[in-house]
Amino acid sequence: MIDYSIRERASVPQNDPKISWVLDRAASMNATGRSAIDLGTGERFTWAETKRRANGVSSALAVMDLEPGDRVGVLMLNSARHLELWFAIPGAGMVMNDLNYRLAPEELRFICDDSGVRVLFVDDNFLPVARTLLESCAAMETLVWTGPGTDAPDGCVAYDSLASAEVTRLHEARSADLAAIFYTGGTTGLPKGAMLTHRNLTSNALHMVAHARVTPQDRYLHAGPQFHLADGALAYSVTWMAGSHVFIPAFDPTRTIRALADERCTIALLVPTMIAMTVADGGLATADISALRLLIYGASPMPSALQRSAIEAFGCGIAQAYGMTEASPVVSWLDEETHRRGAAGEEPHAARLRSAGVAVVGVRAEVRREDATMADVGEPGEIYIQGPNIMTGYWNREDETEAAFVDGWYRSGDVAYRDDAGFLFIVDRAKDMIISGGENIYTTEVENAVYSHPAVAEAAVFGIPDEEWGETVHVEVVPKPGAGLSSEELVEHCRSLIAGFKLPRSVHIRAVDEPLPKSGAGKILKRDLREPYWQGRERRVG
Repeated sequence: MIDYSIRERASVPQNDPKISWVLDRAASMNATGRSAIDLGTGERFTWAETKRRANGVSSALAVMDLEPGDRVGVLMLNSARHLELWFAIPGAGMVMNDLNYRLAPEELRFICDDSGVRVLFVDDNFLPVARTLLESCAAMETLVWTGPGTDAPDGCVAYDSLASAEVTRLHEARSADLAAIFYTGGTTGLPKGAMLTHRNLTSNALHMVAHARVTPQDRYLHAGPQFHLADGALAYSVTWMAGSHVFIPAFDPTRTIRALADERCTIALLVPTMIAMTVADGGLATADISALRLLIYGASPMPSALQRSAIEAFGCGIAQAYGMTEASPVVSWLDEETHRRGAAGEEPHAARLRSAGVAVVGVRAEVRREDATMADVGEPGEIYIQGPNIMTGYWNREDETEAAFVDGWYRSGDVAYRDDAGFLFIVDRAKDMIISGGENIYTTEVENAVYSHPAVAEAAVFGIPDEEWGETVHVEVVPKPGAGLSSEELVEHCRSLIAGFKLPRSVHIRAVDEPLPKSGAGKILKRDLREPYWQGRERRVG
């Protein structure tokens, strides 16, 4: 029998918000209120139960030969247990690494090794890949199975055994302590971990409380994947206000509509591709979703026609949250009034429907030229961001961290202009990145996979517009002389190296004597390759 009693720790002054404050407030003000409704397992919890279970896991982690600051991974579909871990891991003084389960096994192995994950929480869906990670990752020592019950598979610890551990004195964190690492793609071709502190995450949660007007009566539907901070933007906000969380394991349009109706959800956050699929499902016409008051979209821009369709089909307020992992994640907000009046054709609201809104309360966003001076109204430049939500840097990436900041401002990599009221209009990306269906794809990651094929001499990867996904991955390839290469062969080669959502959706194999266009310095001119696909469009993003 394992002794899960927690070690004694030195007292740390409690001056600024920590993640533990969020759960403590919910359990204090609404102990018997509904915290979580898990439609995957059928379980329902109160806030008192959720706090007890999360603190039990925190206590158990503290005596599993782990120390404050150790990294703990999560590889799971959406669930109430997944939410508990967002409190339990930082609550133990450790660092959560919520893994993107859509990644290829090799990508997951790199991330676990790079961050030094020691314990991995995993559900039944990903147990096979978790076992391979346990064998191949040097630091990983323990798998915790998160299914209901205490009868864990061989070689795993049962989550519910940890959740029922005796709770003694919990770790007292500081707001500046690292709470989580969220990995994003990298311009170098390797994923990089954005380091987020307790202060980063609690600050942005308060920003969302203010703009989404979260109340204890709200029920938030987790339809997008919880490993994404797009979904996590409201995880702490709704908890802080002691509202309720509703979980479906993964997005499905029919199941989403059913959950909205059956559980009387009041807030949902979906990426535009999910909204389009839900509208196309047809079920909204007969479902009673009258409780839904706010639909938030983010992760990529939404075409104006889909904006109008969403407003009509969902029949509720609609708002856009623009941000990025490095900002915990929300930077700006395009409010409900602008959507409503803009859809009705009122100016200047109609023009501002193409924008990403204005900076949220507590965050500064400026548009700057290449020399970092302030751009004029209407002049394109890069968005610089400053606020308590901005990450401390990239894990083990000093050079990339240094390049990401200028005088304390974070460089977003997005090119935009602002109007005279501060609305940000994104027109392009400074970073070589594609957003497809709300997923960030760095082209270097795809190019590395493409170049590893022995028949490839030259390659360039870039995004092209797509009505359903916003953008899709396109690759231009020049084969080596005498080498045979087909599009299908190249895609299959990449499949074992990168996640499915990063795979090229279209491939153009050029003639051997048709090299890619290059600058005088020999750099491939991707802008020239992209231009024919984006010609006639106001912005070079999907």
